Formats: sequence, C-alpha cells, structure tokens
Amino acid sequence: MSGRRCVITGLGVLTPNANRVDSFWKNCLNGISGVGRITHFDPSNVASQIAGEVFEFNPEDHFDKRVVRRNDNVQLYALYTADQAIKDSGIDFDSVNGDRFGCIIGSGIGGLETLEKQHTVKLEKGPSKISPFFIPMMISDMCAGAVALKYGLRGPNYATVSACASSTHAIADAFRMIRWGDADMMVSGGSEASITELAVGGFCSARALSTRNDEPERASRPFDRDRDGFIIAEGSGMVVLEEYEHAKKRGANIYGEILGCGYSCDAYHITAPAPNGEGAARAISSAMRDGSVSPDEIDYINSHGTSTDLGDVAEAQAIKSVFGERATKIAINSTKSMLGHLLGAAGAAEVAIVALSLKNQVVHPTINLENPEDGCDLDFVTEGAREIKIDYALSNSFGFGGHNVSILFKSV
Repeated sequence: MSGRRCVITGLGVLTPNANRVDSFWKNCLNGISGVGRITHFDPSNVASQIAGEVFEFNPEDHFDKRVVRRNDNVQLYALYTADQAIKDSGIDFDSVNGDRFGCIIGSGIGGLETLEKQHTVKLEKGPSKISPFFIPMMISDMCAGAVALKYGLRGPNYATVSACASSTHAIADAFRMIRWGDADMMVSGGSEASITELAVGGFCSARALSTRNDEPERASRPFDRDRDGFIIAEGSGMVVLEEYEHAKKRGANIYGEILGCGYSCDAYHITAPAPNGEGAARAISSAMRDGSVSPDEIDYINSHGTSTDLGDVAEAQAIKSVFGERATKIAINSTKSMLGHLLGAAGAAEVAIVALSLKNQVVHPTINLENPEDGCDLDFVTEGAREIKIDYALSNSFGFGGHNVSILFKSV
C-alpha cells in the first residue's frame, strides 16, 4: 500500500538485563538473562517467586523527587526510555514543529502498584485520604501524556491497551500516522510496572507463570518441551519514528524502515490462542501484504515466544502455515527467553531488538531451548548470536483477548 516512508531514528530501553541500548544489545547477543528472585515484595506466599525486574534503576537518580512522588513507575519507565530515544535520534527541538510530533505509548495494565497502595489507604484511612494524583498515576494513557507534556509534543497522542500486544499496536499505529501524513515524527513504545502482589498472584491463580524458582535464569524456555509458563517482567521500550525525507534532510541515523503492519483477532478465547495459530497467521500475512513483501523475502522473525504451553505451539504452527517449506530457513528468536515477558511493553523492546539486528545484521540467540517441543522444529538460533543478511524482518505480538499484531521491517 502506498504512502509516505517511515523510518526508525531513535531507541530507548529499560529491561531486566540492561538499562541502556548499548548494554541491552550486548547482553542479548551474549544470551544474558535478567530473570531472578522477586525483590519488589516478599514472594514467599505465591507459587511463582521469580520475575524480570528492571536492571539497576533508581528513579531518584534520574528525576526530581516531586516527579517521582507524582508518577507511578509505569510513567517513570516511559519517561526514562523516551528520553533515551529522543536523545538517540538527535532531535533539535528548536527546528521541530511540535504540532507534527506525536506520541503513542501502550501499557497492558498501567499503574497497578498505585492502585494497590491507594486501595490500602482507603481501607485503613478512608476515601478522603486517597492521593489527588491517584487517577493520573494509575491510568494507562498517562505514559503518553507525561512524555508529551515534557517535550511539548502536540501531535496525535493516546494509549493502546491490548494486553501483551499493547506496545506493538502503539508502534504500528504511530507508523500509520506518519505514513498517512498525520505526523512527521512520533515517539512510540510501551511501559509496564506490574511486578506486584496483585498481578503476580493473579497470574499464579491462572497457572500462567513458571514455578522454576530454583533456576530463574533458565525458567523462560520458549518452544522447549520443559517450559512451564512465562516469566512476568517489567520495563519499557521506546522508538522514535520519522518520515523518511524528514529524517534524511536532518541527517538522522536510521536503524531501519517500517514497511507495513497487520492486525487480527482470534475471537476464540479470553486467553488461549486460536487453534493452529490461525489468527496469528492472518496478522503475519496482512503485514507482508501491507508492505508488498512476499513470504520468500523474509529473513528473520522476532517471535512472540512467551514460554507458554499453547502459545508457543500456536505461533510455530502460524509461521509454518504462512511460510510453508521455507519456514525452516528463516532465523527466528525469542527475546523473552532472556527478559521474561514485559507484558504490554514486550513488543516495544522486541522492536528495538529488530532495529538493532537490521542495523548490525546480527540476530541474538534464543536461550534455554534445549529440547524443542513437538511441532516447534524451526530455526530458533540456539547456538549463539548469528551474523546473517537481513533485508526483511517481522516482529510478532499476541495478547490475551485474541489480539494479534505483526510489523514488517526493511533494512536501509
């Protein structure tokens, strides 16, 4: 489909294995896990006692104390990574029209820690003692609001909430804003700060989380027959997207180009994927169709790869149904094998990985995949980082509720 070209000119990350882009890239190439025992609260009363907590991040090292008090971690993480991405892009705000600069940031859960704390305040002290900042600290759209307020971004601004597909939807929407002329630049991505008793307890009750508590670094095992659930994680990923001629004119560093995106819904079950990955396959096919690229041209797929029983098999089946015999010739990896699952922020961190892979022509390994599950017989890059020629790549995200989105990328 025709339209203006959209390129990636800035990256920012805060993840369980790194808090800067350079260390994130290095640690992912080296297969370094960020999963460990939960420290945000005493996890002894829950079945899953491990998580991917953000790496060596103290908000007061980066923000004024008043900013810290008035924002949930979900907004602070977004502000931190947006600042990275904007600085990385080299934007000169004196020469940028803020009316043409927007911000779309996804979060699956929003300020859950604030909700828990203020609910306790209500129970112990009554509703009159609830913080006046409770609502803006809790609602998901305030990540985009806070970033726009800080930088004067007056273009399109909203949140996407589609569970584990939230930030991928955000980036896909931002791409379309640029493609169709609604903006020249967009900050987009996702943020999540949900390693709390309520979230972990809820996922444990749903039997969704791994209980491999004695081996946290080995617990996230996408596509492995010994996987026993996903690892809850937190963090943020952010990208700066820009219209190609706008980026070229100012001499911006370009990581890669977004060519298309595909959306679909399983309309099957609140948590389980559609049989045979049918909905995921439609999203993947739609993204390639949107970008006018054939299945034979795809070199690399960053998978959703959550380490869940049904999800991994469904995604492998989806890839096989779309690519046929060529599916085994495509390099596929799972960033979640090292980070755990950042929920609504996962897709944005994975888009950053794809951008770095395009720029460097290297893909990181999938760790902990030792005994592939039946049907998961694809090339999951288990031997270590691999140099390959990448012209076209895909990133997949699939969320509870049947939300599926895939983004198509091209090297520049």
